[in-house]
Amino acid sequence: MHHYRSVADAVAEEIRTGALRPGDRLPPQRTFARKYGIAASTATRVYQELARRGLTVGEVGRGTFVRAEPTAPAASPALTEPAGSRIDLELNYPVVPEQSALLAAGLGGLLRPDGLAYALRPVGTAGLPAVQESAADALARGGWRPDPARILFAGNGRQAIAATVTALVPPGGRLGVEELTYPIVKAVAARHGITLVPLAMDDAGLVPEAVAEAHAAAPLHAVYVQPRLHNPLSLTMPDARVEQLAETLLRLRLPAIEDAIWAFLRDELPPLAAHAPELTVLIDSLSKRVAPGLTLGFVVAPAALSGEISSALRSGGWSPMRFALEAAHRWQQDGTLAALVAAKKREAAVRQELAARHLDGFAVRSDPRSYHCWWRLPRPWRAETFVAAAARHGIGVVPAAAFTVGRAHAPNALRVGLASPQPDVLAQALGTLAALARTSPEGLVSD
Repeated sequence: MHHYRSVADAVAEEIRTGALRPGDRLPPQRTFARKYGIAASTATRVYQELARRGLTVGEVGRGTFVRAEPTAPAASPALTEPAGSRIDLELNYPVVPEQSALLAAGLGGLLRPDGLAYALRPVGTAGLPAVQESAADALARGGWRPDPARILFAGNGRQAIAATVTALVPPGGRLGVEELTYPIVKAVAARHGITLVPLAMDDAGLVPEAVAEAHAAAPLHAVYVQPRLHNPLSLTMPDARVEQLAETLLRLRLPAIEDAIWAFLRDELPPLAAHAPELTVLIDSLSKRVAPGLTLGFVVAPAALSGEISSALRSGGWSPMRFALEAAHRWQQDGTLAALVAAKKREAAVRQELAARHLDGFAVRSDPRSYHCWWRLPRPWRAETFVAAAARHGIGVVPAAAFTVGRAHAPNALRVGLASPQPDVLAQALGTLAALARTSPEGLVSD
């Protein structure tokens, strides 16, 4: 007779190798007992053992299913993406404990055979009118709500940025960007032969006069800007600065690409698009406000630019998945998106408090509502040396050079992402980094 643990080991091996996939349903216990030639009572003990190991979950009236992730304690820190034993302060996707339960509740209708068949049909970049309406509600902030007819969809936010940049800026053209900018924009520009023009910033964000001066020196085709919770600086432009920038763009007739990916955390503030709607293309996505694994990009495009951007999305193969569109629509309609945003705001405050406590005394710039902070390192540390030393302690951070445009000298600083580890792991990592910064770099990093 088989011992129940050996049968459980065999099933566990099938799960480990992928023969049984997350979400797969195990057969009824009597069927399982016949398959393995064991007694029904032994099959019951096997199922109990699999659940004890955190490999399966039972659902009343539905059966036993393979878990998406084992729940048994792991040796490595829990991250939003697996990273071995490394504490990841580079990737920055906020996840809150109640997230999965909230999202699952809204997907029930989509998982019925008829709903799934509908959700897996192809769809165009304009999505569906009802989805455009709910997207407009989701994107609304600070008294501004986009025209639903002006909303296009992409597979994710990065695709939305890439399509918009390539639609507005030809190869060899000039795109003005903040002097510290999102690295994906740097990659898109390099791939398409676009010249990035660094634009000066101050404590209020992008300087409008810098836009005018760069455009006068050699015409820009567009400007890419992050007015709210800038990545990596966590800066939010005051309303007066946003208005000044809008006035400059209108006077120059210069299109702007507004990256609003993090702006859901400051949804009391209107976007740049509210002040210069005929020239501003607003980009947003679900990756931060919902989850990185179910992505959807939004493009709010002025009528004059909509056709070119839609063509760029189609030619790049960047049309959205209908399943993601339907899921987002349902989550907006049933209040899930609003609940997630509220939870992520609360979680950001918790993580910022940890950063303030552990990095107290250092030159750190942030915002209580942000999921990252900007750390100017103390002398004699250099950013690259500190990154290498942090890696030796199992912690990943991003040096300023990743965000610096052109040949400009990179600040001696880091972006520290606060979203990925669990709070206790984050506290441990921040404490380690603070202790490291207080030591001398000499002798800590060697070949």
